[in-house]
Amino acid sequence: MDKDREMAMVADCQNGNKKAMETLVRELQKPVYNAAYRMMGSADEAADVAQTTFLKVFENIDRFDPKYRLFSWTYRIAVNTALDQLKQRKRTKPLEQAPESTMGLPQETTATSQLSAEVQSTLMELSDDQRSVIVLRYFSDCSYQDIGRILELPEKTVKSRLFTARRQMKRKLQEHGVLSL
Repeated sequence: MDKDREMAMVADCQNGNKKAMETLVRELQKPVYNAAYRMMGSADEAADVAQTTFLKVFENIDRFDPKYRLFSWTYRIAVNTALDQLKQRKRTKPLEQAPESTMGLPQETTATSQLSAEVQSTLMELSDDQRSVIVLRYFSDCSYQDIGRILELPEKTVKSRLFTARRQMKRKLQEHGVLSL
């Protein structure tokens, strides 16, 4: 979305235009959900993060700073929301951990789906900081500069975290037998 259209949409949202709000959600819902899913590792939790993200976007749209892109601002809210929920998850232990149901789901037997599951599993083993830079760079196609703005980090820190996270991912994928030495 170009900057002029983006600014017009923000202005419409600030004025309470429901159509503009629906358009914003429709355009950003999929990338926000995908980033949340990669951060959380669960479809239900990702849907909660996406919903909370858009609530926060609309609650704070009057504070939007036009020097940022709407996409980057929304992503920063989504990543922070996911990180908050991950911290909350670590503080609370479930009473009973029920296995996820696969009833009604088609059998996933392709190599691609198995690889995707291994990558997601390995991604969940990384620290929150490492996972967030990997998700933003490789699953959301953000530039180093965009990641820095979203996470409020210097570009050098982003590059350093990515370097470390890639090394960790590679090591863990080798341990899981997904990558050969």
